[in-house]
Amino acid sequence: MYTFVSTCWSSSETFSSSSFERQSGSFITRRRTPLFTRPKQQVRVLSLQAISQLEKLQKLTVIVADTGDFEQIIKFKPTDATTNPSLIYQASQLPQYRHLVDDAIKYGKSQAATAEKRIDHMRDKLFVNFGAEISKIVPGYVSTEVDARLSFDVEGSVQQAEKLIHLYEEIGVPKNRILIKLASTWEGIQAASILEKKGIHCNMTLLFNICQAASAAEAGATLISPFVGRILDWYKKNKGQEYTADNDPGVVSVKEIFYYYKKFGYPTIVMGASFRNKDEILALAGCDRLTIAPKLLKELMESDGEVAQKLDAEEAKKKNLERIPTDEKSFRWLLNQDPMATEKLAEGIRSFAQDIVSLNKLLDKVLV
Repeated sequence: MYTFVSTCWSSSETFSSSSFERQSGSFITRRRTPLFTRPKQQVRVLSLQAISQLEKLQKLTVIVADTGDFEQIIKFKPTDATTNPSLIYQASQLPQYRHLVDDAIKYGKSQAATAEKRIDHMRDKLFVNFGAEISKIVPGYVSTEVDARLSFDVEGSVQQAEKLIHLYEEIGVPKNRILIKLASTWEGIQAASILEKKGIHCNMTLLFNICQAASAAEAGATLISPFVGRILDWYKKNKGQEYTADNDPGVVSVKEIFYYYKKFGYPTIVMGASFRNKDEILALAGCDRLTIAPKLLKELMESDGEVAQKLDAEEAKKKNLERIPTDEKSFRWLLNQDPMATEKLAEGIRSFAQDIVSLNKLLDKVLV
């Protein structure tokens, strides 16, 4: 058992828009140390005061739990939590969460006459039910994903996002606690631009190339989730070589995006995601946020090695970087020229879409 770092909030505190200010890509309390800053004199290698690597990492980076399992979230005490259809599908089959499924079924039956429409309503309500429960545990954001089958539909994505936010607000969860996850397609980024103007915060997922990151930042997205592990998977498969944390292509990609944002003053939060091993995580110590699966959180908790800061926003000032064009033609061309990003984006959309279909089948079976 460990105590969460003092630069974050305890789970007993209330999160409200009046309690926080958005500043340079982070949220800060008005009477506390900023989440993403550290005193200039602080030693970069933290090994004396903290016990576990997880605690040490929390002094440099905001930790997010990548799970829909409440028990795991309680155990690791992250600031935020992310979910996706895969995680909700897995969690919804556990007996301890059956009451959330039953409530979603009841809601779906009351909203539509046809079975297909009922299942759509049930699924959205199920996502919100899980998210609402998670919001009682974590003090920060909860991410909820728009149907991946809408990844090329701007209007459809906006409509579903607004529906999810409405469902949250109906049960007392304010929209400033929620991040709407959208695929980082051109259409997904345009949907984010519309939603952010309406005060609905967005998390751009399935992000594999800096052109996606640059466009998301220009659109005003609150947060992006570059997928470290999936990038590594592609390079290992297609290049036939092994990588260390220092030259891991996924780690390199996140660093590139991080320094680009800090160089040009974008407030969008960089949250590394989809890790394959602990070394990838430690190689990104100092990133704004890192969303980590329970298995790797456990490894970090049980390890007591040193954790050195690897990313520092001050370093961005020294880098000679040029702005990346973010018009539609440039976006599509740059993405097309990156076979890894093109393949992993398409693969990720198909995978998340299949998870939606699987979840629909589960709900249909329960409904019958």
